[in-house]
Amino acid sequence: MAERITSRANPLMTHIRKLAASRAHRYETGEYLGDGVKLLEEAVRWRAALTVVVYTPEVALPSLPENVRLVEVPTDVMRSVSPMEAPQGVLFLARIPDLTVLETLPGRRYLALEGVQDPGNVGTILRTADAYEADGLILLPGCADIYNHKTVRSSMGAVFRLPVWSCGLGQLRELAQRSGLPLLGAALREDTIDVREADLRCGIILLGSEGKGLSGEALSACGQTVRIPMAGRCESLNVAAAAATLLWEGYR
Repeated sequence: MAERITSRANPLMTHIRKLAASRAHRYETGEYLGDGVKLLEEAVRWRAALTVVVYTPEVALPSLPENVRLVEVPTDVMRSVSPMEAPQGVLFLARIPDLTVLETLPGRRYLALEGVQDPGNVGTILRTADAYEADGLILLPGCADIYNHKTVRSSMGAVFRLPVWSCGLGQLRELAQRSGLPLLGAALREDTIDVREADLRCGIILLGSEGKGLSGEALSACGQTVRIPMAGRCESLNVAAAAATLLWEGYR
């Protein structure tokens, strides 16, 4: 049976607002926030660790696991807690999985990001990595939180399907060595290999932020750097577009 909450000051409503606003609160409590029926359906389909579903009366919910807490709220309360400008009538909470990297990576194609701060870009990159059958995403320090609600939304369900880990640059270098995978950095330099000539079928591709690119330390850690050819009048690509190009090359 669903509970009914009508107070905006209810502790659960306060918790939801904090999940939307604070990375620290997400990791202190071990929960993250998602919104919308479509995303909830994906979470159920891919067995995300759902804990709470909050909804307004007019919304038709998918079939949910029995242990999920159901909370019905009026529209004004939903508007007060939803991070969306136009709330879709459903919010859900789920447990954050372990982001600790494995001892070795079992697959062949991975993407790693350094300093990519925009949640929409990180979510789009995860969605693209899932589409092109990469084996996982690794986030270095300075990246947007993979469980920011904006990242979750822009991943379009990939956050429930594709493994994501978090580690430092030194750990990434050691992980690549233990896994027998080359570490390839994307960089616009004259000494890099044209992506059309590189073998991207196996390895970890490391991308930096759109504004700064990879740090000097990250470039030094890479055994090889690759560049995407483009018109001379263009300075760079959006990092999500660059990731899509590199992932496609490996997939192709």
